[in-house]
Amino acid sequence: MIFTVITLILAIIMIILAVIAVEQKDIMRSIIFLMAFLFVLSANFIFLGATLIGAIELLVYVGAVSALLVFTMMITGGKEIE
Repeated sequence: MIFTVITLILAIIMIILAVIAVEQKDIMRSIIFLMAFLFVLSANFIFLGATLIGAIELLVYVGAVSALLVFTMMITGGKEIE
């Protein structure tokens, strides 16, 4: 019962973070919320017992892809959406 409740709480947090990441007009804030979403997704995998998938998610997506997005925004200037 407690595992179901914790999984549902993490799922609600992930939905909220995904919606906020999509609705942001500032690209850097959107990337920050995307990183938070991917971190909570990784925590959910680890909580459910898939530690390898959670670790890969944490290293590849949160680490590498988010860093590439941040460097891309730094190079291009990261103009806001009008």
